[in-house]
Amino acid sequence: MTRRLRTTDIRDGGPADLPRIAPLMQTSFDPRYGEAWTSAQCMGMLALPGSWLTIAERGGAPIGFALARATLDEGELLLIAIDPPHRGTGAGRALLRAVVAQAHARGVRRFNLEVRSNNPAMNLYLSEGFTKVGERRDYYRGSCDELFDAVTIQKIIP
Repeated sequence: MTRRLRTTDIRDGGPADLPRIAPLMQTSFDPRYGEAWTSAQCMGMLALPGSWLTIAERGGAPIGFALARATLDEGELLLIAIDPPHRGTGAGRALLRAVVAQAHARGVRRFNLEVRSNNPAMNLYLSEGFTKVGERRDYYRGSCDELFDAVTIQKIIP
């Protein structure tokens, strides 16, 4: 099936956006892995200095979001999600690139993220210049007590 690329609008988000992205949190993260955050967890993170929320929209409706933070010259992508019907359309790549650009603007030179080893988004991260820098064996536990490694990846931002 060929997907037509559509324009993805990227904008800064904030606490007022949390009710709009809450449904995306539920549809974008597989419940088998327990990776979705609650609105309270997101609100708590946004209250910390150096944290920011970025929203991806199409036609004014949110289709994805990213939550990140920066401290000095290091940053971390805490969450990134694209609603499943919009995957494979370029929206995730646009959102990831925007968040990396925002990190760079904040002085970040090393941008990190941790991802479950069997997460298909790993292909996107690697294609955008992230490289593996570490691994935590059996870090994630699935709903059926399956264990999955966590892979730490990093992008050096010149």
